[in-house]
Amino acid sequence: MNSTKLIEILKKRLPSEHFSWDFDNKTNILRLEHALLKKGMDISLPEIISKYGLKKDAAIEDVAYTIDETFKAMEIELTEGFKGKINIYPVIRSTSFTEETSSGQRFIMKDHTVETRIYYALDLDTTYRLIDESMLEEIGLTATEIMESALFRVRSLPTSTKEDEVAGNIYYFVNNNDGYDASRILNTAFLKEMESKIEGHMTVSVPHQDVLIIGDIRNDTGYDVLAQMTMHYFTQGVVPVTSLSFIYEDDKLEPIFIMAKNRVARRERNNK
Repeated sequence: MNSTKLIEILKKRLPSEHFSWDFDNKTNILRLEHALLKKGMDISLPEIISKYGLKKDAAIEDVAYTIDETFKAMEIELTEGFKGKINIYPVIRSTSFTEETSSGQRFIMKDHTVETRIYYALDLDTTYRLIDESMLEEIGLTATEIMESALFRVRSLPTSTKEDEVAGNIYYFVNNNDGYDASRILNTAFLKEMESKIEGHMTVSVPHQDVLIIGDIRNDTGYDVLAQMTMHYFTQGVVPVTSLSFIYEDDKLEPIFIMAKNRVARRERNNK
């Protein structure tokens, strides 16, 4: 698979007389513009090609779906606006995720961990739109009210899990494919409930937006399995978040590598 072939496939998968395709060979960035909406998006082709090597046609379907749903959201914004729409949920993104829209409007955001940041999304049924400052007046809520509403709604999402055991360690998966699986990391009541089941160390992972993994790590092998598992999900996800996992302890999330470093430091102090 190369960039030229990928563009050909996408054009067949997304046939529209309204699209203009502009490929920058130097940056490997495809600019897709919608003539009627007068809006567009930049698509990094190397990332898709890399995922194609792992997922084959499923990678093409993922990106085509994302493009299609993004333009649908733009159409809703243009024809209907956002007035009266109050289905707002938090979404988890990497701290490297952009903080502004392409037009320079800052997203509504909140710090979460050293690896993750919370954004806020207006749910539009089959897709959602990240909320930026320019949308606040039409929605009719302040940034604080949006954050509070989103936190309330995420607590109402189902938290059923699937369980897998590997080498004596238990892994629980939340995977409802509703766009907000990783957001369950903000449901503190759910985390406390899961903590009551854990016999070893509790870990929490959000490798991409459509999965949350909770680990009951009972031996060293469990950490190795977890690292491989999260990296696999991270490379497979449409919207990757982080391949690093967190230790959940005292109602706090701390990256495993930091926790390990702190434990070594404490051990060294105790041996002095």
